[in-house]
Amino acid sequence: MTFSRQTTLGSQATVTGVGVHSGKPVSLTLGPAPVDAGYIFVRTGLEGADREIQASAKSVIATEFATVLGDREGPIVSTAEHVLAALRGMGIDNATIEVDGPEVPIMDGSAAAFVAAIDQAGIVEQGARRRFIQVLKPVQVAIGDSFGEIRPHAAGFRAEVEISFANPMIGRQSYVLDLNPESFRRDIARARTFGCMNDVARLWSAGFALGASFENSVVFDDDKLLNTEGLRYSDECARHKVLDAVGDLALAGLPILGAYRSVRGGHKLNNAVLCALMADRSAWKIVEADAIPARRGRATADVTSGMLGGMIAPAFGPDVS
Repeated sequence: MTFSRQTTLGSQATVTGVGVHSGKPVSLTLGPAPVDAGYIFVRTGLEGADREIQASAKSVIATEFATVLGDREGPIVSTAEHVLAALRGMGIDNATIEVDGPEVPIMDGSAAAFVAAIDQAGIVEQGARRRFIQVLKPVQVAIGDSFGEIRPHAAGFRAEVEISFANPMIGRQSYVLDLNPESFRRDIARARTFGCMNDVARLWSAGFALGASFENSVVFDDDKLLNTEGLRYSDECARHKVLDAVGDLALAGLPILGAYRSVRGGHKLNNAVLCALMADRSAWKIVEADAIPARRGRATADVTSGMLGGMIAPAFGPDVS
């Protein structure tokens, strides 16, 4: 992975859906942002002024059921991880993310709709060199029986995820991803969020997951998969945990040159490892990509490794407006 120039979106694209917890309609619009802006969430539809927040580890205020970003005034946007994963996975450095409700729409439970929106908006090169966070030494975190580690890996970003569930329909799974736009699109973007029916019922009774359904979640009973269409991958659950990790670690603010390992983890562990890395200034440094002449067109050669015939390949997922 030798991306040279920063990238942003060429135009705006909008997706509409429901919030997984509120069940209420919500629209999200991806759009361009200046060099070095990173990912900026803009919460619209409020009485008074819109609220903005930089997507960073410092802005995480909750990780119980999803990654929630906020400030001193309280939460701004929930379930940020899937759209962040799509942006990082597709090689976008700078973008605005406008959302008119308290949650990013869950769509089909994966990142496919956000990849489709990126395809529609197009990817454009910017004038500045891309910067990376290079991991210099291992950083480890243990939370109960969960373990996370990020270590040096100069070749790019690698995610190594292991999960273990008592439900025999999920059981033990693992997946390793070497991240680039092509591998993200092909292997990770369509992996859906998942849960067990007894957990879903408990969340419903507590007022959560009111927007969850078989259209946006993979749901297991004790002895069978309840979704009639089946799985998209035999190890879809592990792949979705990789998707979540890519999104949660996008809150580093820059692409990471390092390998992340998660064992029985989730949003809480992902955030804890990222915060531990950021807190140890001897464990990382910022490096720039080597300068190469900027290419005209929608993206650099590496950023568009998922292109077909010179055009960005269509995503797997719902249509976007």
